[in-house]
Amino acid sequence: MSHTTLADHSAEALTSGYASGDVDPLEVFTAVVERMDECEPVINALHHRDDDRSHAAANASAVRWREGRALGPLDGVPVTIKENVARRGVPMPSGHAWSQVPVSTHDAPITQRLEEAGAVIVGSTTMPDWGMLSSGVSSLHGITRSPLDPNLTTGGSSAGAGAAAAAGYGPIHIGSDIGGSIRLPCTWMGLAGLKPSFGRVPLDAPYMGRCAGPLARTMADVKAAMDIISAPDDRDYSSLPPSDGQSPERTVFDPKGLRVGLQLDAGCGESVNPEIASAIAEAADRFAQAGAIVDTLAPFIDDELLRDMDLFWRVRSWGDLRALPVAEQALILPYIQQWAQGGADVTGLRLMECYHSVQEIRRRSVAATAGYDLVISPVSPDAAFPAEQPMPYPKVHEPMGHIGFTMPYNMSEQPAGTVLAGYTKDGRTIGTQISGRRFADELVMAAGSWFEQAAGIAAPVRATMS
Repeated sequence: MSHTTLADHSAEALTSGYASGDVDPLEVFTAVVERMDECEPVINALHHRDDDRSHAAANASAVRWREGRALGPLDGVPVTIKENVARRGVPMPSGHAWSQVPVSTHDAPITQRLEEAGAVIVGSTTMPDWGMLSSGVSSLHGITRSPLDPNLTTGGSSAGAGAAAAAGYGPIHIGSDIGGSIRLPCTWMGLAGLKPSFGRVPLDAPYMGRCAGPLARTMADVKAAMDIISAPDDRDYSSLPPSDGQSPERTVFDPKGLRVGLQLDAGCGESVNPEIASAIAEAADRFAQAGAIVDTLAPFIDDELLRDMDLFWRVRSWGDLRALPVAEQALILPYIQQWAQGGADVTGLRLMECYHSVQEIRRRSVAATAGYDLVISPVSPDAAFPAEQPMPYPKVHEPMGHIGFTMPYNMSEQPAGTVLAGYTKDGRTIGTQISGRRFADELVMAAGSWFEQAAGIAAPVRATMS
């Protein structure tokens, strides 16, 4: 393995190299540091970086590998975590400007599991204000940009996680997702990712629809991360029991006989770009050619439900805004201030109507997909937009028109992954969403891995940084 490309290797390739003695974690850490030094001035993916702490972790891993007592398949593997995942002693600004940024006093379950496994956390990645934008625009961080084309968005809210994955800051990057925040960076930067079943990855601050999961360049690295971070933890009252990691679909995936739904119309929000619709239809056709039974899945969400979901979040963020001192409120990104103000005068009765709409989204999603093993759809109606835009459709007073395919699976608590499905004519990446029934995380990841191999789509190429 070339020293200059060690940052680009998979977790399996790295640990195989550690086991054989061909490379050690310190060499890999050095390669990642060099990559970060090269890319950070342009892409701005990292909120916090502590090279001394990371170097010490890499050195400890190198000693373990030399002594034949590695902690497991992530020992010495470089990873990043999103800034809203607590790490003791590291600031947690939640993407927005503060007069004094709060510092975490504890490790989140994800952080603890990764460190117990020997992973080398090389940094905490950026997010937009409160995670409520589908971009890398932040009042604190400025703009996080795509390594594929710095003129384009990373997507969000796991903006820095996606940028770090695409730039090669190691193989595994942990993000979070309440309406599409893992899957949107994946589709707009050609990555693999998973929004797990609700409760599959324990959080220290669970909330309706919120999940954490990995972003990577391949689904194999997503699975390697999930094996570690999905361990149950009593600190999360929604935490699920262990998944069956030995289930047949984990090692052998065959589409033959599977019922697969193809959804090209979300029923709400913006219409799908024809180039994206064509790429997703081709993805479904690969499953059909391999023996899957593919049927068209009709829309099951409408604009009224999308509007109520958006309003529910606006009220929540208005409460967050009002809880800040006046001086701190003024620091919040103006777009987010305006968006949250849409929830300022909402009555308790109206908010309860929104809550009932959330439950209706869940009911409809489960009912519509119950007859399928998997559902294939776009992630977003369109491809990546300019990096400076807070949202793909910058209409602050209108509902989020781009999350009709992603958000329902947050509310229904079903797993939904993303893998690269192709490119637009102008070279922007297109991801396909592969969702499954609740708890079918292993099947979704196995399907994603199978599609990567079957489709053989060339990985995106990073831009030259200068």
